[in-house]
Amino acid sequence: MLPKFTYVRPSSLSEALEHSRSDGAVLHAGGTDLLGCLRDGVFPAERVVAMSGLEELRGISPTRDGGLRIGALTTLAEIAAHPLITERYAALAQGAASAASPQLRSQGSLGGNLCQRPRCWYFRSDFHCLRKGGAICYAIAGENQYHCIFGGDRCYIVHPSDTAPALVALDARVRLASPSGTRLLPMESLFVLPSEDVRSETVLQPGELLTEVLLPPPAAGQRSTYRKVRARGAWAFALAGVAVALSGADDRVEGARVVLSGVAPIPWRAVDAEELLTGGRLDAETISRAAAATVTGAQPMTRNGYKVELVRGLTEETLQTLALQ
Repeated sequence: MLPKFTYVRPSSLSEALEHSRSDGAVLHAGGTDLLGCLRDGVFPAERVVAMSGLEELRGISPTRDGGLRIGALTTLAEIAAHPLITERYAALAQGAASAASPQLRSQGSLGGNLCQRPRCWYFRSDFHCLRKGGAICYAIAGENQYHCIFGGDRCYIVHPSDTAPALVALDARVRLASPSGTRLLPMESLFVLPSEDVRSETVLQPGELLTEVLLPPPAAGQRSTYRKVRARGAWAFALAGVAVALSGADDRVEGARVVLSGVAPIPWRAVDAEELLTGGRLDAETISRAAAATVTGAQPMTRNGYKVELVRGLTEETLQTLALQ
């Protein structure tokens, strides 16, 4: 049952920022995650600030430098189907298309997908876990088959977004707005590890909103893709996923980004794999070595060791697919 709260629907960004500064305020974009959290008592809310009236936060448009701007309220369905995204930023289109169900993609926003709360069943249920202000992470000695193998420290969530790893791989930036102004960050700097802040998933401060995502012009010869493995064929979160963006010409890789999903509290860059790919050819030996490098430093828990081989195999298949393009 939903708790009692004040509902406001601002007509401008400045008005939304003013409302979001109040204690107990939460933002309502598509609402596909927020309403479930409120109904289940995951966190409280005294004021719900509905963003649906802010048309300036919608839409997809080219930028002057040849890149692309995506408003935070743009739906996942719009992103998955947009011709400029499918043509130039395939990994993002594929990430958006693989999220949730058709109904949720038509309602859910890009900003909400990036900022959604963890899907850990301890966090989402009645357990007073560390992330909710408790003393322990119940996953450490509990049911942890879907938890992280990288970046765990006291709390072992995985980041649930499918668009976030694609945007990190594509070197996107994100704009945050507050009453004092705006700031522009690399997409990968938006997310926070538990070792930095065990209560938050992003660097967003109280009263600060995510307003837009900016994609740079595609690099020469850029090709990208996103793939994920899930427990069922559709409408499920990633057990493991990988977003890859490569650039270069004449069969030589000049730039590489490999970003994992479903295995860490943030979109996880496989830096060792990126270094192996950069400057070489995308042949069978390089692909095999890079795939093995993606699991360097993995620390599986008692029930999720399968993710190590899953990541390696998924990355190898993904790179083989890109090599044929």
